[in-house]
Amino acid sequence: MSLLRRPPVWVALLSAAALFAVAVVGLGLVRAAFYEAPGVPAGDPVAAAEAPAQVEAGRCGTLPVSAPRELRGMWLTTVYNIDFPSRPGLPQDQVKTEYLKWLDLAVAKHHNAIFVHVRPSGDAFWPSAYAPWSNWLTGKLDGSDPGWDPMAFMVGEAHARNLEFHAWFNPYRGTQFAPSGAGTDLTKLPADHPLVVHPEWRIAHPAGAKGRFYYDPGNPEARRFVEDAMLEAVQKYDVDGVHFDDFFYPYPGDGGGADFPDGASYAKYGNGRNRADWRRENVNTLVREMKQRIAEIKPWVKFGISPFGIWRNGGEGSDTKGLESYSAIYADTRKWVREGWLDYIVPQLYWTIGFDKADYAKVLPWWAKTVKGTGVQLYIGIADYRIGEKGDWSDPAQIDKQLTLNDRYGVQGQVHYNAKQIRADRLGAVTRYTARHYAAPALLPPMSRLPASPPAAPRITGATRDAGGRITLTTAAASGGASWALYRTGEKDATLIATGRAGTPVVDPKPPAGPVTYCLSGLDRSANEGPLSSPFITAG
Repeated sequence: MSLLRRPPVWVALLSAAALFAVAVVGLGLVRAAFYEAPGVPAGDPVAAAEAPAQVEAGRCGTLPVSAPRELRGMWLTTVYNIDFPSRPGLPQDQVKTEYLKWLDLAVAKHHNAIFVHVRPSGDAFWPSAYAPWSNWLTGKLDGSDPGWDPMAFMVGEAHARNLEFHAWFNPYRGTQFAPSGAGTDLTKLPADHPLVVHPEWRIAHPAGAKGRFYYDPGNPEARRFVEDAMLEAVQKYDVDGVHFDDFFYPYPGDGGGADFPDGASYAKYGNGRNRADWRRENVNTLVREMKQRIAEIKPWVKFGISPFGIWRNGGEGSDTKGLESYSAIYADTRKWVREGWLDYIVPQLYWTIGFDKADYAKVLPWWAKTVKGTGVQLYIGIADYRIGEKGDWSDPAQIDKQLTLNDRYGVQGQVHYNAKQIRADRLGAVTRYTARHYAAPALLPPMSRLPASPPAAPRITGATRDAGGRITLTTAAASGGASWALYRTGEKDATLIATGRAGTPVVDPKPPAGPVTYCLSGLDRSANEGPLSSPFITAG
């Protein structure tokens, strides 16, 4: 994903060429309360039987309620048009149509979040005062305005489907490789591009025609500018999360064997530290400041990072023998968790169970132990893109088995890379793990470190059944909810059958024949659930 997903050859360090090849893939406020919709879908009224008046927390009448609590998401990659848009320069209507199809896929797979690549390389998928328009959208490197606001559309449509929208940024990459990107050719950039106006902020790496520009992580002014550029989106749009992948300092293979040429900033700002420690502290500062500044602007917005899956090998690290994010890309991922600078972390565990260099079954417990007691939620980056490769990835049950392990270790969610591979469903693997792990909707895990304001209980006032058998419920107002959750009773409990954004119709898409008992709850933006409604019983 951001670009993401690093193949296991990186871990094994088998090929600098492979490293380089993969590296090009660079990877408001509380909403309206429940209301009675002015236009209830046409259908026959469903009689309501007598219902108990008492409302007990966590119960629908006499039955306990049950709902999965996990984040389920996918990365929608824009750089090189890997996922979206399908090609640069498409008309507005086609871009919108394509995006809605990705949301349809997410809903069909019972996902509840989408991670959209809105700053892949120093650019923007919104009208920005800090960055040019992305050429992956416009088809042009000159910053031409497409004449519409994709970010506003994308956030709004995701929320209409009750999907969290995590804005995915690449902080430091300023350009991508030529010829699709500008490379290190300043003449291909707009005259007002920050890296043209501020040459002291830019570093070309590697040198020559095969390089790209970076914002210098060691230059405090450049770092602050990069933060401002990303925070602009937080200020302007109703995003639910700010998300980074693992591109801070370049991976070793990104420079063709050459070290990152940051000597000038090191000489000016190094203050006698060795260069590795200085680089790590530069990344730490970015992470720490982003968390602080997001909280100051919109304290309900989540901040998370998806790093390479190995912090360090052995000792206090994991039982692995691969590339270390700590030393190779100066990302002290464990420190970020321990210091509470993140709300969630999504390590990219792109290896199979049993892989000798980095066994999924050994790396996962290390991460589970690392986050324990910190309040930082652990999601796992899942390598759907590797399904169908030779060896263990030829087993269509591989990801199914990984998700089973995740459940065993208390993982609070998964993000899948990448969207196109979910749609492709190679070997039927996506269908398999969806049936076994995502068969029903899920609520997001509540995040205790964020503001909490669980809403009062809503009230179901009536129901209609349409010609297709769907039951639509009408509700009386209950203040403060961002979304709703609908439960239907069975023999032993009441299970979650549907969710939606506050103000959208409350619908049971596949009700059984005969009498049905429902309870409805509201949730705040941090997924804290309020009390359930009194049961509403249809007479069949």
